[in-house]
Amino acid sequence: MKFQYLLFIATIGLFIGCKTAGPTINTLVSNFDRGQLSMINAGNAETPMRIYQLTNKKDSILLRQKSTPVTQPSQDQELEKFVSRLYATVRDSMSLGVGIAAPQVGILKNIIWVQRFDKDGFPFEVYLNPQIIQYTKKTQACMEGCLSIADKKGDSGKRAYAILIEYDKMDGSHHTEMIEDFTAVIFQHEIDHLDGILFIDHLDAETN
Repeated sequence: MKFQYLLFIATIGLFIGCKTAGPTINTLVSNFDRGQLSMINAGNAETPMRIYQLTNKKDSILLRQKSTPVTQPSQDQELEKFVSRLYATVRDSMSLGVGIAAPQVGILKNIIWVQRFDKDGFPFEVYLNPQIIQYTKKTQACMEGCLSIADKKGDSGKRAYAILIEYDKMDGSHHTEMIEDFTAVIFQHEIDHLDGILFIDHLDAETN
């Protein structure tokens, strides 16, 4: 009886020790697979990433794919680094764009940076999981270009003048916002990228 009791106590102690030694769920949270993490960690947070080009066959295949949502952003240690690298890319002297989407650097995630020309100082802001939930019938003409399509510009004339969007921020908060004018065009352009759509898809056949 005494031997059985000691064996029972030892077994319980071993079980508790194994349970508490395991990793917590926070250390396991990541929005990226191994290949994506390798790309992200190939440079520091200030290092621009290579912009995928439509003229490159392998790049073009990825640019036409749909991205996946970002989950639990405040718990992903690699997400902040990627967001910083994506910003460094759009602000790089070789790019100098007004917006960029994650697929343009080979990462199929619903993340975009947009320059807010409707705010003082024209700041760049990052948006996670942006979705357009309403378009105005009023449209606007706007000349567009793309960092992934060199030396190509065009005006579809079909972008909505204003859009209602939903998005998440890096702190996990969710927002709804009405965007108008040129900034609305940038949002429409970048959100298209998340669905594998390029601005040339909106051009008339004779100008495409």
